[in-house]
Amino acid sequence: MRYKQFDLNLLVVLDALLRDRSVSRAAQHMNLSQPAMSAALGRLRQHLNDEILVLHGKTMVPTAHALSMAPTVSRTLAEIEALITASTVFDAATSQRRFRICASDYIIIVLLAPLMVELKKIAPGLRFEISPPGTDSLAKLERGELDLLLTPEQFAAENHPRQLLFEERHVVVGCSSNPVLQEPLSEEVFLAQGQVVIELNNAATYTEQALGQLNRRRRIDVVCSSFLAVPWVLLNSSLLAVMHERLARKVVSTLPLKMMPLPVDLPIMSEMVQYHSASSSDGGIQWLLRCLLDRAKTS
Repeated sequence: MRYKQFDLNLLVVLDALLRDRSVSRAAQHMNLSQPAMSAALGRLRQHLNDEILVLHGKTMVPTAHALSMAPTVSRTLAEIEALITASTVFDAATSQRRFRICASDYIIIVLLAPLMVELKKIAPGLRFEISPPGTDSLAKLERGELDLLLTPEQFAAENHPRQLLFEERHVVVGCSSNPVLQEPLSEEVFLAQGQVVIELNNAATYTEQALGQLNRRRRIDVVCSSFLAVPWVLLNSSLLAVMHERLARKVVSTLPLKMMPLPVDLPIMSEMVQYHSASSSDGGIQWLLRCLLDRAKTS
């Protein structure tokens, strides 16, 4: 298919080349041979009058013009995909659709897992692909590689629709036999006690950012990459952790752990759900969004 003498299939090639910055990797991801991908790069260079990728040492580096085009190319392909796949009519009972969701293990436990139990009864053919948040989550949303992004408000994209799922408080959790939890926890004791914190893909979470903004100095003994690992680290130790209240209520009901109020001020977290603006008329995504919002009211 051509548009003003330009082969529109080359847009997909261009997006892959700019994302992978390698002819061989882009070819692999598109199931093409390396010669075919090299030929397509040659056609792009001719059409766009730009090298697109240039060799720098042993790596391929995008040109300035190519980098300036990258966001537009990704957005255009995402909107085309939404136009092709979207339908204002969505039958959950018969659909075989796969939904791609980005969410932390905390959100999986407190919201997605119970929701999927409910959805299995009314939409047995649906499939879900859940990926953890990372530094590329917003880029994936922009490229149309995610249907829904569940994230605290300050990590959401500015240029796509978002809605509030729920507000979350934070509490302190530790082993039920921990001596410091046998009486009201003071700020001084809290800051001095060894703590477990979370980093997701080497990025600070909402909790760590908020405590950092308050200039709180804590003793960090353990760093985990999973919210669900924290309760097990706390068992039979003197460590403490700041946890989401919804998750904390679940773990203290099943493990010998104790929950107490946080002795420092921490702003309430707003957990959001976000989708690409091109998906506003996608019947399936809008249906799943309504299900999420309804389930969040009871979480």
